[in-house]
Amino acid sequence: MIKANFVTAKEAAAMIQDGDTLCPVAMTLVSASESILKEIEKSFDETGHPGNLTLLHSCGQSDRKDGIQHLAHEGLVKRIIGSHWGLQPRWMEMIAESKVEAYCLPQGQIAQLYRSMACGLPGKMSKVGLGTFIDPRIEGGKMNERTKALEDITEILTYHGKEYMFYREIPIDVCLIRGTVCDEMGNLTTTEEAMKLEVLPAVLAAKRYGGKVIAQVKRVAAFGTLNPKEVTVPGVFIDAIVVCENPLTDHRQTSSWYFDPSYSGQLRVPRSNIEPAPFNERKFIARRGTLELYPGAVVNLGTGIPNDMVGKICSEEGISEDIMITVESGIYGGVQAGGIDFGIGQNLCAMIGHHEQMDYYNGAGVDLTFMGLGELDGSGNVNSTRMGTRCTGAGGFIDITQNAKKVVFLGTFTAGGAEYGFEDGKLVIKKEGKIKKMVNQVAQISFNGPLARRKKQAVVIVTERAVFELAEEGVVLTEIAPGLELKKDILDRMDFKPIISPVLKEMDKALFIQEGTFGLKDKISD
Repeated sequence: MIKANFVTAKEAAAMIQDGDTLCPVAMTLVSASESILKEIEKSFDETGHPGNLTLLHSCGQSDRKDGIQHLAHEGLVKRIIGSHWGLQPRWMEMIAESKVEAYCLPQGQIAQLYRSMACGLPGKMSKVGLGTFIDPRIEGGKMNERTKALEDITEILTYHGKEYMFYREIPIDVCLIRGTVCDEMGNLTTTEEAMKLEVLPAVLAAKRYGGKVIAQVKRVAAFGTLNPKEVTVPGVFIDAIVVCENPLTDHRQTSSWYFDPSYSGQLRVPRSNIEPAPFNERKFIARRGTLELYPGAVVNLGTGIPNDMVGKICSEEGISEDIMITVESGIYGGVQAGGIDFGIGQNLCAMIGHHEQMDYYNGAGVDLTFMGLGELDGSGNVNSTRMGTRCTGAGGFIDITQNAKKVVFLGTFTAGGAEYGFEDGKLVIKKEGKIKKMVNQVAQISFNGPLARRKKQAVVIVTERAVFELAEEGVVLTEIAPGLELKKDILDRMDFKPIISPVLKEMDKALFIQEGTFGLKDKISD
């Protein structure tokens, strides 16, 4: 019998050589190979090796303290190529201070690049990224001064008269994956993981370049006892396996809990167990956003207000089965966890691979996506990827928004300490935010407004005090919250002057109901 190679976490870390390209597969802390990542950090602290790594990752992989935060040391990693660092403060600091070469690529393009590399191609061609900061004619995804002088890792191709982005291959030396159980041959399942992710494409990409695959698991089973349909990675592709010694700490299903079967499909919880979202400006904004829904819509939720609020509101309002909510990780239906546990959900009806989900988002395009709002300018450009020196990165934002049939941005009108009250069907601004989000020019083009206008893509921007739509002529103000003055509370707080709709309306007063439902089911069925 072919036997698996079982090693300690320390031995696994020693398999990574100076200068290697390391590719861990995870999202947030879901499926993070924590035992191995800790040993890599410890080895570098004690010996200075491994060093000068290239860290390649499709998703953000941390909960602000663990995951690939363990690798955020100057000298350990020379170059990082990833999509999102919003939950990785040390990486954002290193990138901002030019302590590492840093490239941002769209999350879905990296996940799909693994598959392209696995089948022998020199890269991946896509329209995703054109006209955004990823485009080499704009910023090339280069996130700091240190990187600006370096080579592009993407290029523009013209095929049959149309422009495409070309994402070049990035050979993988070591791929880190995580599973639930492996057998004595090394065949690996991911049964208790809360996402499927892009595990097998990344593994096969590493194999294409002669790279090593290292896996972390919770348990070992006898050969022949695993259901072959549940095997995610055949053991012949895995070079070393680490059995986690402390799974309560180092093999958690997600950051906030060790294991909950309702997030991996082994259990469904009663709907009454799901707590309603508290009423505040975030829920108010999300409520107004849900008025853009319609029965039968397939919906995507981005991070922030969309993922934290929209799914819960749909559950409260009894429309969860009238629409289909999806998240970029590959989950369908249910109620989504939020914050540091982004990308997972309870009571799901389906779960597919991360790269497969991006096939849908990049190809057919989701019916409607809710996304967070950082900045908006008068051309309709949106920045949700860089705020001052804080470079969160794109995540799946660009993959999803460029092809969605309708984009609904959700965010507060200002940032930096704003406080609100909701009284007698009116909005009260108790304290104004210090930072304007409606600006003359966004700091980074995450979403290209003129391109969306040329495509006649439906775009709505929802804040607590105003609603805008993107029209052929520009940004149009269509609604304001009851209780506000148009000039003082809205126009004077904007750096650009929007087009004011001739039929400017007040927001629906039902949105202000703080207890119970606000009648969404009837409103979207009219």
